Amino acid sequence: MPVSTVNDIDIHWEMRGNEAGARVLFIGGTGGDLRKTPNVFDGPLAKSAHVLTFDQRGLGRTSKPDGPYSMEDYADDVAGLMAALGWDDAHVIGVSFGGMVAQHLVARHPARVTRLVLCCTSPGGDGGSSYPLHEVAAMEEEKRIRFMMPISDTRHTPAWQADNRELVDSLIRMQIDGEAPYRDEPRRAEGALLQLDARRHHDAWDGLDAIRQDVLICGGKYDGIATPETQARLAERIPSATLRMYEGGHLFLLQDARAWADIISFVTGTPGDDA
Repeated sequence: MPVSTVNDIDIHWEMRGNEAGARVLFIGGTGGDLRKTPNVFDGPLAKSAHVLTFDQRGLGRTSKPDGPYSMEDYADDVAGLMAALGWDDAHVIGVSFGGMVAQHLVARHPARVTRLVLCCTSPGGDGGSSYPLHEVAAMEEEKRIRFMMPISDTRHTPAWQADNRELVDSLIRMQIDGEAPYRDEPRRAEGALLQLDARRHHDAWDGLDAIRQDVLICGGKYDGIATPETQARLAERIPSATLRMYEGGHLFLLQDARAWADIISFVTGTPGDDA
């Protein structure tokens, strides 16, 4: 298992893909764990790029130190991992919580970032925050999944869920079963809550107008977690930003194949094979 010691924690990382392609660092979202699939390596990105990703502090097989954690901690972990692996810089893709981390990374370590992709994320502060997931963390698992379904994708109303009951039940069971092998791991629950607490304090708004890299902002038209309005504010705030919206909710990367094609084109200059 590839592990690097960074900032006094052991970070589990994985690197795959086209070694001749552009270096792309992928920062995943809330609760991310590389043991769960599908993950970024199951999509088209790794066919075109040399992709590095990792379990963030408190998650997966990375260390789960005592908290609190800060967004600055997460950003410094990324920069430290890049240094440990000899990556002076890379194109950076941040999804959801990972997009929040990426905003702090480019603010604190701008030389590490060549081009930046922010997916279904938020700036915090005066720019607006994503849905407060810390407020639903204590819900029973199935109840929480059902509660979040119409927020994650605003098309999935109670009426839609009633009309698609078998599909909804199947999706919920898949999520619950996907967590089952790891649910009782030591400090897994504590690490997840510490991440949510850091997320609650995320605010990168004031520094966004200082970003000089080219930035692609991607969002889902029906996302109630990181709303279209928030994506528009991000794009207005960042000088060299391009905004593209897709047919989907918070999981638009799985719902609209055009999204990965556009992202791959942005970071590598070549379209994804599966797009």
